Amino acid sequence: MALPESLPLHGLSAIVTGAGRGLGRAEALELARLGASVVVNDFGQPGRDGSGSADATPAEAVAAEIRAAGGQAVAHLGDVADHEQAAALVQLAVDTYGKLDILVNNAGILRDRMIFSMSEDEWDSVIRVHLKGHFNTTHFASVHWRARSKEAGGPVYGRIINTSSEAFLAGSAGQPNYAAAKGGIVGLTTSTALALGKYGVTSNVICPRARTRMTEDVFAGFQEPGEGELDALAPEHVAPLVGYLASPAAANVNGQLLVVHGGIVAIVERPKVSAKFDTAKDAFSYEELDSLLTPHYADRPPNETFAAAEVLGLKHA
Repeated sequence: MALPESLPLHGLSAIVTGAGRGLGRAEALELARLGASVVVNDFGQPGRDGSGSADATPAEAVAAEIRAAGGQAVAHLGDVADHEQAAALVQLAVDTYGKLDILVNNAGILRDRMIFSMSEDEWDSVIRVHLKGHFNTTHFASVHWRARSKEAGGPVYGRIINTSSEAFLAGSAGQPNYAAAKGGIVGLTTSTALALGKYGVTSNVICPRARTRMTEDVFAGFQEPGEGELDALAPEHVAPLVGYLASPAAANVNGQLLVVHGGIVAIVERPKVSAKFDTAKDAFSYEELDSLLTPHYADRPPNETFAAAEVLGLKHA
């Protein structure tokens, strides 16, 4: 039975990367529930570090679940960090549904290590999947939207929802590669928002907090819900925000960073200047900087960092 045409995403098509499990799966199901036709992308490797052979089973299972509920979905087995495979993913959406309207970038891996122990490969692999993967799909989607806009002679419908992390906001000692990639995704998102706005395309980024295969270690100390209780860290808490950002209702939301988890959505402002010092002469000297900056930081612990999560009141779930 087909879904009703009154749904907010009716007639729109979406790609969700990393949608075979966890957050991506919940997001794909939510977009489909809201009426979108979905391309479910997942490389299907069993290891959260990107190890193991590619497997179409996770993506196929989610696509089948969407179809069983009355929606439209196809699966795509592909590595979004591979430029050609990302191009094929966007083309699959266009060939299957006639156009692409929504891109949700979620695919990622973890290879955690302290900075002094991290290998070059552990750095490169995480940057490749997260940051290059976001770039690849965004690039080909933007080419599609720009061409459509030129053909239409005006704006078209386009939505990008990228996935960052609070590891970027507040730091994560054992994840320098992951935190750097997630910070890069924020920069990619805001740049894309400025570049594509005139074509009718919005680009936003979320920092989700959810209990998934990727975060099983992070939330190991958090109590899991009892039988019949709602898990505050369930991916299903994140998916509705993705559905909203993908919808026509979010037309004025562009270049924004939002933190989301169990019952909370926090809009993060751009960084602000917390203090300003002017030189008494034409240029600063070491001595003058010492007299101004050293007292300013005197009462702060030497290991204190930009604790955005604490400022937001979002340190604990």
